[in-house]
Amino acid sequence: MVLLLAVAMLAAGGGCVLFVAGAAAGAGAAGYAYIEGVLKSTEQAPLDRAWTATLGAMKDLEFPVTKQSKDALTGHITARNASDKKIDIDLKKVSDKATEISIRVGTFGDENLSRVILDKIKKRL
Repeated sequence: MVLLLAVAMLAAGGGCVLFVAGAAAGAGAAGYAYIEGVLKSTEQAPLDRAWTATLGAMKDLEFPVTKQSKDALTGHITARNASDKKIDIDLKKVSDKATEISIRVGTFGDENLSRVILDKIKKRL
């Protein structure tokens, strides 16, 4: 399933595409996609838990949150790091037990920092 997503993204996207898959076992697959400056990952956690984990990760990383909004289906957090790079994180409810997390750092993206942020979020889930 993850491989099919990667192939579809490569076929559909004309920009810079990088896909990395993690371990896949049974019903769950872990991994992320980094496409045109945005890191995306679907995590096995309800939206509310992913929201709390994301806010906690921002606190752990000492990235002040400058804007936040959430409803029953989506959430958006904007923060800044010490270099004043804007960090946008979008959460989208996929199901009652899964949330898509999208992270963009700066205008063009920063894959390494995006991965650090995602790892911090995952540790809090």
